[in-house]
Amino acid sequence: MSADRGRADVADRGQADVADRGQADVADRGQADVADRGQADVADRGQADVLTFGESMVALRGDGPLKLGGTMAVSVAGAESNVAIGLARLGHTVRWTGAVGADEAGELVLRTLRAEGVDVSGAGRDAGAPTGLLLFEPRLPEVTRVHYYRAGSAGSRLGPDAVERAFGDGAPPRVLHLSGITPALGARPRAACERALRLAREHSAQVCLDVNFRSRLWSREDAGAVLRDWVPYVDVLVASDDEVPLCLPPAEDASRELADQAEVLLGLGVREVVVKLGSLGATAYTEGGELHCPARVVRAVDAVGAGDAFVAGYLSALLDGADVAGRLGRGVTTGAFAVASRGDWEGAPTRGELEMLEGGDGAVLR
Repeated sequence: MSADRGRADVADRGQADVADRGQADVADRGQADVADRGQADVADRGQADVLTFGESMVALRGDGPLKLGGTMAVSVAGAESNVAIGLARLGHTVRWTGAVGADEAGELVLRTLRAEGVDVSGAGRDAGAPTGLLLFEPRLPEVTRVHYYRAGSAGSRLGPDAVERAFGDGAPPRVLHLSGITPALGARPRAACERALRLAREHSAQVCLDVNFRSRLWSREDAGAVLRDWVPYVDVLVASDDEVPLCLPPAEDASRELADQAEVLLGLGVREVVVKLGSLGATAYTEGGELHCPARVVRAVDAVGAGDAFVAGYLSALLDGADVAGRLGRGVTTGAFAVASRGDWEGAPTRGELEMLEGGDGAVLR
C-alpha cells in the first residue's frame, strides 16, 4: 500500500509539475512566437485591415551636430511602416510589403515590424541593393535636420510585382495606405503605387493617401504631376495645408482659401480631405461640411513622426466605424503621443493607453 501511495503521489505531483511547467513554457514560447510572426497568421486566415508599403530604413539619431561626432541611437523609420506600427498597436491587422536589402540593416527593419505585430510575410529582400539609411541631426532645440542615404537602395527598386502578390495572397485589404514619399523614390516604386491604386479599385478597397511631400526627394512640380493623377482613386486625402495645392488641377488657383481647395478635391471624387495643422490640430472637409479638432496639449519632445501617428489614429477610428469627429479626435490623440515621445513610432499608444492624456499633468497611474 505504501508503494502504491508513493507511486500515486509521484504521479500526481509529476502531472501537476508538468502541467505547471507546460503552461509556463507555452506562455513563454507563445509570446515569443507572436512577436516573431506578428500578424502573419491572422492575415493569412482572413482579410487584413490595412495594406501599406514603401521604404523603411535604419535610422541613426545623433545627440548634436554630426560633424562633431558623438553617440547615435539605432532604430528604424519610414512613413508607411510608422503608420503600420501605430495601427498594429491599436489592434488592427496590418500588412507591410516593402523591400529591404539582404543585409543586417534589413533584418533589423523586418524584426522590428514583426515584433510590433505587423505582417511582413510579403516583404522582399533584395540581394543587389542595400537597406536605406536615415540620419537625424538635432541642430537647434526646435530644429532637426534629416539626411537621406537612399539612392539605389532596395526600397527604391520596389516594383509592381510585390503589389500583385500582396493583393493576390488571400482576401484584399479593407484599406490601402500610400504616401507621397514612395513615388518620389523612382520609376519602379511609382509604378508599384499606381498598380496598387488600380487593384484597390478593382477590389473595392478604400484608399488613404498621405501627401508627405519631401523636397529633398523631388520638386513640387514633379510631385504635383504625379499626385494629381492619383486623386480620382483616393477616398481619404491627408495633407498639411501647404501640401493640398499639390493635388489640385493645374488650372486651379493655389492661393484660394483652404476650404475652397478642399471643395475642388471633393468634386474630383475624394471623400474626405483631412488637413494636418500641427499645433493647431486638424480639419476635415467632407460633403457634410467642415469640422475642426484642436490639438491635444502635451509637452512637446520630438515632432518627428507626429503626422504618421495622426494618420494611424484617424484610420483606426475609420476602421472602427467612428464618425468624422471621432476620427479626428483619435488622430490628434495619437499625434500627441508621438510629439510627447522621442522617435518616429516608439511613442505610439496601444488602444488601452488612448485615455492616458485625460490624467492631466503629473498624473501617476497606480
